[in-house]
Amino acid sequence: MAPRGPASRPDGADPAAVAGPVPGAPFAPVPPGDEAIYERILSAVLDRRLPPGTPLVEEQLAGAFGVSRTRIRPVLARLAGEHLVTLTPHRRATITRPTAQEAREVFEARRLIEPTLAALFVERASAADLDELRHGVVAEEQARRRGDARRAIRLAGDFHIRLSQGACHLTLGRILRQLVSRTTLVLMTYGPDPLAGPDAASACGCHDHRALIDALRLRDAAEAARRMDEHLARLESQLCFTSATAPAPDLGRLFGAGS
Repeated sequence: MAPRGPASRPDGADPAAVAGPVPGAPFAPVPPGDEAIYERILSAVLDRRLPPGTPLVEEQLAGAFGVSRTRIRPVLARLAGEHLVTLTPHRRATITRPTAQEAREVFEARRLIEPTLAALFVERASAADLDELRHGVVAEEQARRRGDARRAIRLAGDFHIRLSQGACHLTLGRILRQLVSRTTLVLMTYGPDPLAGPDAASACGCHDHRALIDALRLRDAAEAARRMDEHLARLESQLCFTSATAPAPDLGRLFGAGS
């Protein structure tokens, strides 16, 4: 009697494949979803690892993330809609380099909405919201003392995002999130060198943030709005419109496996 082979399946599938991976066999990495790709590129911008003018080559990004180019294109289109990426003919994409006029407009827009958000925070935020702001400033100060400029800069932007969340105004909060991202590009292009010293590690300084928290703690809406306006004006005053161009990073190393 001949030995029986593996039972066939009516759907034609390979029984070994249906049974799952062989124990001990290496697992293939799962490619990230579109949202994860978007968040990683956005984080690289906010952490100042992708300076303005950096080419975003589809083939390099696709290889780094382990996906097809067709998965990269909608992510770049989304970032372009948020003015973080510039798309040109023939599908060429680069991290946006804001003009001096655009830089001024970003701060003008922030000064129009953030004093209002500060006043709304006074009216609507909880004690837990205020504690989150305090913890964020402590973390920012610790990053500055360690000389971790990128971390300090990211936390400085997060302070403004958290404040907008406590203000409970979804529309202004969404607008501000984009403006904070664009401010990162403005500061990379025209801001002080974050490695120049401890005071330059975060142009959006902890001292101003602590002064804002004091006004918020006292539930003084008018003073909170005034301090926010002064803070943004001081930040804008540090811009220098003759900054040099930063070198472009290697996308494979930045986003590849193990990064």
